[in-house]
Amino acid sequence: MTSLWSGNSAIRHGFGQVRAAAGRLRSYGAFWLKAFSQEAIDLTLRTHAGLQTRIVESPGLSLPQQDLDQLVADLRTVAGKTLPAGSLTYGIFSGERERLSRAIVTLIREEATGRPIAFNALSVMSVELDGEQQQVTHLGLVMVDPEVQGQGLSWVLYGLTTLVLFARDGFRPKWISNVTQVPAVFGMVCDTFSDVYPSPDARAFSSEVDTGSRQENASNQKSSARQSFAHLQLARGIMRQHRAVFGVGDEAGFDEGRFVITDAYTGGSDALKKTYDAAPKHRDERYNAFCLRELDYSRGDDVLQLGRIDLAGARRYLQREVPAGSMPALLAASAVLALQRLVLPVMHWLDDTRAFGTLRPRSGNGR
Repeated sequence: MTSLWSGNSAIRHGFGQVRAAAGRLRSYGAFWLKAFSQEAIDLTLRTHAGLQTRIVESPGLSLPQQDLDQLVADLRTVAGKTLPAGSLTYGIFSGERERLSRAIVTLIREEATGRPIAFNALSVMSVELDGEQQQVTHLGLVMVDPEVQGQGLSWVLYGLTTLVLFARDGFRPKWISNVTQVPAVFGMVCDTFSDVYPSPDARAFSSEVDTGSRQENASNQKSSARQSFAHLQLARGIMRQHRAVFGVGDEAGFDEGRFVITDAYTGGSDALKKTYDAAPKHRDERYNAFCLRELDYSRGDDVLQLGRIDLAGARRYLQREVPAGSMPALLAASAVLALQRLVLPVMHWLDDTRAFGTLRPRSGNGR
């Protein structure tokens, strides 16, 4: 009798797990359907037990004033947990619609209380590359309430929104930028994205030039430590037009050879300046050594990183950062592999409205 009861309990437990997994799949399915269909993203997803994540694209354009004020207040609440009140005045903290119209905010809050506990604020910058305007997604500012640090929020804050934007744009490679003096963040960007410069990684694999077996090998590797002319063009455009996005004043210098911004904390971001000892370290000592060698922490230097999110980077993110036990994550990884080998070339070939490699979109007269 006891054995029968134990067997029934195990079966009920198994059915309960299946139902829970099915519920998660429905939630993730609805999330991705909305991500692909909305003109401006405004998505809410349960990413952790008891926590809710909201991604809002261009809140300065899409939200009514009351909702926008509440969003900015939530961001300031999180920032106020780690920095003196009112110490950040640039970018999203200004509350200006124009600044918030270019932002993409990821906000994590407690479901039970509604209390905001962490956020990431991306910005989209238009920069000229080879005579054409390119959209560069700046990874922006990440802040976490000290009371909840260590709860595994980094995979959401550092990659989920970028992945959504990449998928939503038809899985076309997208340029990203990052400005930091924190070795842990510097290393995360090097590990996650492709064609990153600068990086201490000596291997050089460029998605633009690799062919044959080298291209196949590159899909499984991190990116290059080699500066390309594309990197240099974008860096010059960002430093010329978009310093205000990351709180760097006009008087700050820029070393084009090393992509180091000198005396960077002069444009409203002063409270973020750290010493090397206080800056969180990466588990890979190469990234810590690189930052210590290249940055003058007493002066307040930052490194400007440029790279791309592509299928190889998306796969690395899913495999390394997203919790391995997550069924939706495993399904997403499988979908990425299928897209890479089967579906993606067909999607790009059939879309005659945008460029794909040497193919150019049709002109308005049908030619």
